Amino acid sequence: MTMPSSGPDLNALFAIFPGPVDLPAVEEVPAEALPEPYHRLLVHEHHMTVALEAHHGKPVYVRVLERHRQGSWYARKSLLFLVGTERVVQFGIMRINLDLCSPQVRRTILDESTPLGRILIRHNVLRRIEPTAFLRVTPGPAMIKWFSLDSPRPTYGRIALIHCDHKPAVELLEIVTPE
Repeated sequence: MTMPSSGPDLNALFAIFPGPVDLPAVEEVPAEALPEPYHRLLVHEHHMTVALEAHHGKPVYVRVLERHRQGSWYARKSLLFLVGTERVVQFGIMRINLDLCSPQVRRTILDESTPLGRILIRHNVLRRIEPTAFLRVTPGPAMIKWFSLDSPRPTYGRIALIHCDHKPAVELLEIVTPE
């Protein structure tokens, strides 16, 4: 797995959730190498929740696959689905420092029923999203199943940091379903 040059460590994000080795093949690529619609979906400083809902014309909801708590840190591996369907539109891993969140935001995150982007927007958290790497991804067996593919098809993703109140609070891996 090729490592991004800056930002959150991809291997460290995957390592939060030990288990069967089912990692996708990942290669860092420059933003300008992403074809449409992936460029529009990933190369921006906005929440993926907003980008995916605009692209698909429907709201998304989250389903948490696994979670991990260690001290003030909370991480989750999740899928985003289009509302009214069982169609997965994104796989993600996020790791957040809950000490940097208000009690109300913390409770909503831990409730695991709302995508992170929507939570931060609703609670008007001062935030800045910083994409740090863009990725070409060949899904492994689990992603092939989640994305309802017959065989591996290349897709794209990004690694990003979300700064809340000017502090790096969230590490993200976001991989969109192949179009």
